[in-house]
Amino acid sequence: MDVGSQALEGFLVDKFSIAAGLFAVSMLSACSTSFLKYEKADQLGTMDEFEKAVKIEEPSAPATETVAAGNTKDVEAKTAAKDEKTTAAAKPTKESKSSKAVTAPAKTAPAAKAKESSKSKNGKDKKSEAAVSTRRQPVIEDDAGFNGRRPIVDPFRVGEEVVHDVSYFKMSAGELRFKTLPMATVNGRKSYKHNIAIKTISLFASVYTVEDNIDIFMDYEELTPTVFELHVKESGQLREAKMLFDNNKKTATFWEKKVTKQDGEEEKREQWELEEYAQNVYSAIYYMRMFQWDVGKEYAFRVSNDKENLVFSGKAIRKEVLDTELGPMKAIVIQPNITLKGKFKPIGENLIWLSDDEHKYILRIEAKIKIGTLVSEVVSIKPGKLP
Repeated sequence: MDVGSQALEGFLVDKFSIAAGLFAVSMLSACSTSFLKYEKADQLGTMDEFEKAVKIEEPSAPATETVAAGNTKDVEAKTAAKDEKTTAAAKPTKESKSSKAVTAPAKTAPAAKAKESSKSKNGKDKKSEAAVSTRRQPVIEDDAGFNGRRPIVDPFRVGEEVVHDVSYFKMSAGELRFKTLPMATVNGRKSYKHNIAIKTISLFASVYTVEDNIDIFMDYEELTPTVFELHVKESGQLREAKMLFDNNKKTATFWEKKVTKQDGEEEKREQWELEEYAQNVYSAIYYMRMFQWDVGKEYAFRVSNDKENLVFSGKAIRKEVLDTELGPMKAIVIQPNITLKGKFKPIGENLIWLSDDEHKYILRIEAKIKIGTLVSEVVSIKPGKLP
């Protein structure tokens, strides 16, 4: 398995390269295909060990925003209006300013006392010690724009949905969706819930049908993934996979049940040592949106997958205005790379475009494959609202 490729393109390339290859060979042959039939399909998702280890609680009535972005101006206008309301609500009134001015002196300690309290018993400055001890971990990650592990500006909005058209040789092949769903609780901790879904359109479905999706849960405070649940429904296979990142025990456990035309029923369980603050291959797609991505600067974070721990790194190579179906959109272009076991491994000729704003939406992905290039580009955006 090419870990580097899967980490960044897996959900896109692994699925659509199958369809694209078949498409290229068959040139839209008339033979119709559908999902693989399996009489025990409803049992694939049953994994007792996972169920005992994980408790997921989700709200019964998800709160979503249904206003779709018709063009980039609509997106900016709606987002600006929301931010303006939030800012206005956060601004103190004249009365509160006045009250603060009156009470402030009462809270101020004598200068000598303040100076003494700022020193620890060994004479060192407490503020300096705090600055060292609270440096964002791990040190390989950039800390600009963060307060500890949390971002100062949260890029995610509950109900946001970014839809891409995936094309091959400039012909539409399928649809890719990135969603942020209402907050959940995983083993008692507040968590983001993200979803990635991909499916072939009817033209490609006549050759190979894909309808896959994955739910990704990420701890709200630590920004580390805890669980993913993968659901694969295709012409050639049915597959259910689940993963638990136990950040206390520092272990990753992966369960999989699948059935394929070629090999029949298969089950797999894997466990390996997990590095601290590592992302999984799917949470990494969302985690990269947390960073500022200044041009010329390289950003890195850990990723753990398939019994291996690696380091994702990406460099913002330029800014440009991307011409999309929503109109021109300001974007940052990123070149991704992987370091595995201390060795630098470029990930082919692939690029990722993020929106040049506080959301860092994924606007475009270009992935070179053996025959041609797959392009996934935004066609609609629903902004959502703050969690």
